[in-house]
Amino acid sequence: MNIDERMVAGIVNAVLGKLDDISSPYAEAGAEQWGIFENMDDAVEAAACAQREYLNRTMHDRAAYVQAIRDVVLNQENLEYISRQSAEETGMGNYEHKLIKNRLAATKTPGIEDLTTDAMTGDDGLTLVEYSPFGVIGAITPTTNPTETIICNSIGMLAAGNSVVFSPHPRAKNVSLHLVRLINRALMEAGAPANLVVTVSEPSIENTNAMMNHPLVRMLVATGGPGIVKTVLSSGKKAIGAGAGNPPVVVDETANIEKAGKDIIDGCCFDNNLPCIAEKEVIVVDSAADYLIFNMKKNGAYEVKDPEIIDKLVKLVVQENGKSPVTSFVGKSAKYILDKVGISVGDEVKVIIMQTTEDHPFVQVELMMPILPIVRVPDVDAGIEMAVRVEHGNRHTAMMHSRNVDKLTKMAKLIQTTIFVKNGPSYAGIGVGGEGHTTFTIAGPTGEGLTSAKSFARRRRCVLVGGMDVR
Repeated sequence: MNIDERMVAGIVNAVLGKLDDISSPYAEAGAEQWGIFENMDDAVEAAACAQREYLNRTMHDRAAYVQAIRDVVLNQENLEYISRQSAEETGMGNYEHKLIKNRLAATKTPGIEDLTTDAMTGDDGLTLVEYSPFGVIGAITPTTNPTETIICNSIGMLAAGNSVVFSPHPRAKNVSLHLVRLINRALMEAGAPANLVVTVSEPSIENTNAMMNHPLVRMLVATGGPGIVKTVLSSGKKAIGAGAGNPPVVVDETANIEKAGKDIIDGCCFDNNLPCIAEKEVIVVDSAADYLIFNMKKNGAYEVKDPEIIDKLVKLVVQENGKSPVTSFVGKSAKYILDKVGISVGDEVKVIIMQTTEDHPFVQVELMMPILPIVRVPDVDAGIEMAVRVEHGNRHTAMMHSRNVDKLTKMAKLIQTTIFVKNGPSYAGIGVGGEGHTTFTIAGPTGEGLTSAKSFARRRRCVLVGGMDVR
């Protein structure tokens, strides 16, 4: 009897595939729970089993799994649901802008193409330097961008060959768990090992601590405020921290003021100012200030001039310590906030503006709501110096509107932010109307910048002595 060698190979591969499935005690559980576990230890151990199996998959497989994540998110029904649910569950931002952000994360987060190889040849042979996985990554996601962060981190971390354990913000629990289930179903349908993306059914500080301290978690990634970033940096593990910002925008007399007014309002109101990159204070040269304010109002800004109303707003949205915003107003609309101080406006009002001094709480505190203070300065050099001060050394994001290349260069060098946008809205810095890839984990404190697959990989050297040099 003649047996086709291809048939034999197919039978062997099928049997080995069955054995691989049996080898993981979490494979069947993963199919039932779709990556959601009751306790963190089980979640981490399942992710570790999945990652060991993942090591044997090809780069072609990785690309297919990344595409599966993109496809399931870009399914219109899924995209609309997670965007709407994110806004409703967190009470922050708005559905239309979350649609844009989720689509952006799915389409412009780099995949395996980010993992370039360096090769060196010579008389002594061949050396390759390649990006390889860490293993299991623990990722902490924020309430401000819950789904966007899960999407871009899943794509980047899996592209780099890792598995990931998410610790979502409790106030975004339902939408985060729903998205993890969607991703798991899509990955398993694409033939991926079960449990490459996992989380727990009840996100909490206790579960986050358990994840950070688990010995199988080799890397930590935190997207959030300074507190959680400080915690992961003191964990003793490789850590990436995407922390707070307080992005200033400087406008000088050479700028296209009409465009600057529109760009600033568009950037500031995007998802009700939730992104850490969004314009948080305007510093404008005095000679251009009146015309800038005119154009800001023309594009959806409401100017508050009454000092008593400004004081009411401060007491309403800034905590008594004067250092942080009142959480219940983060991500709320300008219309909603104005209503609380007795001012009724229509939906066309996107941003609340007022003229202040540098020491005003609205300038000093990252509010993450569409309240935008405006500070006048005598000249652009004074404006740049002020911008550096009020950015507080976060090195996150800054904007400048100017046609003076020397001043644009000066500000870029002095402020040292991870993102510096010239003559555009803040969101151009993450690929919306600007060139380059996107991410919602912008690592200023640890220096990776706009993270991508290579941020979640180790550089390894492989040396072949005395061969492969064909020159």
